[in-house]
Amino acid sequence: MDKSFTTLLFSCTLLISLCVPPSLAQTCGNYTFSGNRSFNTCNDLPQLSCSLHWNYHPSNMTADIAFRKSGASTSNWISWSLNPRRARMSGSQALVAYQQSDGSMYAYTTQLDGNPDMQPAGLSFDVPRITAEYSSDGSMIIFATLQLSDILRSTNQVWQEGPMKGGNPGTHSFSGQNGRSVGTVNFVNGSVLSTSGTSSKTQKRNVHGVLNAVSWGILMPVGIIIARYLKVFKSAGPAWFYLHVICQSSGYAVGVAGWATGIKLGSDSPGITYGTHRNLGIIIFFLGTLQVLALLLRPKPEHKYRRYWNIYHHTVGYTTVVLSIGNIFEGFDILDSGNTWKTAYIGVLVFLGVVAAVMEALTWWIVIKRKKTASSAKHANGEHIHGSREQQTA
Repeated sequence: MDKSFTTLLFSCTLLISLCVPPSLAQTCGNYTFSGNRSFNTCNDLPQLSCSLHWNYHPSNMTADIAFRKSGASTSNWISWSLNPRRARMSGSQALVAYQQSDGSMYAYTTQLDGNPDMQPAGLSFDVPRITAEYSSDGSMIIFATLQLSDILRSTNQVWQEGPMKGGNPGTHSFSGQNGRSVGTVNFVNGSVLSTSGTSSKTQKRNVHGVLNAVSWGILMPVGIIIARYLKVFKSAGPAWFYLHVICQSSGYAVGVAGWATGIKLGSDSPGITYGTHRNLGIIIFFLGTLQVLALLLRPKPEHKYRRYWNIYHHTVGYTTVVLSIGNIFEGFDILDSGNTWKTAYIGVLVFLGVVAAVMEALTWWIVIKRKKTASSAKHANGEHIHGSREQQTA
């Protein structure tokens, strides 16, 4: 009986171990560190599969910490930082670690304020000891001793991971779990809180993306479609022109707001630069401004320079839209928001493309039909005049 019970118990334990996901089976409390290290307090951080372990020593206000990233890639870097000023990565006092080309781990401190390459630098507080290891279970761990001050005993914490580029830590994603890996830590009572929802910077990025996608990427192309095709219909009269101006002016106004949010994001992110996206944005804003100013110099239809103005207006307009669409996709890659936004915008472009193709065929048919009608009328009128002259001669 005892043997049967033992067998049943073993079978159930094995079944549970196979069915329970590793993320649930392995928590920070039952993790075993190498070198007989142990920590009295730990918390599983809610983002990026990380955990923080520590021993706090109130007598000298030091904390021995271990920051662990489970399932870490050897081609990525990890960091954990404190930021008493704000709940964000910029301006934080960070511990960074990554695996070098020879397989050894490198751990160091850095200040993430005007230090785009995350090069080693001293912190505002002492770190007497810092090491790192890559364990056999795929965890990358930073071990350190922190000399805390009163303000640091309970403060903001930020943790991140990102790719290595050229032997240095590269830029991490700003969306998804990376955008939410921020919270607070209290070394004294052992509490850890995570900020919920989307971070302020992520919200600004989303607003920047929406404003520019709607303005340069939708309103501007719609304005071009209106100008190119509606004027062919006589029933439209001058309405096509006013619709074109309204659409383009609204697009430019919204685009300026989007451009301004981009400038603000850049100033709030020292050391983070997206060269291609920024340069294209400057060019697009310059071309868009030229288009608006060109309206003030628009010659009358009968003016001898009107033809050259039209060539300039069309060239700059189409160039602006093409560059804008390309830069919008650059922005989607920066947002790293998955395929949702990109797919939605591709759907909009496909719709506008189908409308343009249908209108192109329809307007060409109308123009050709009008030419044939005008030619027939001219021919008939010519025969009428010729016949009248013959009658007069006779």
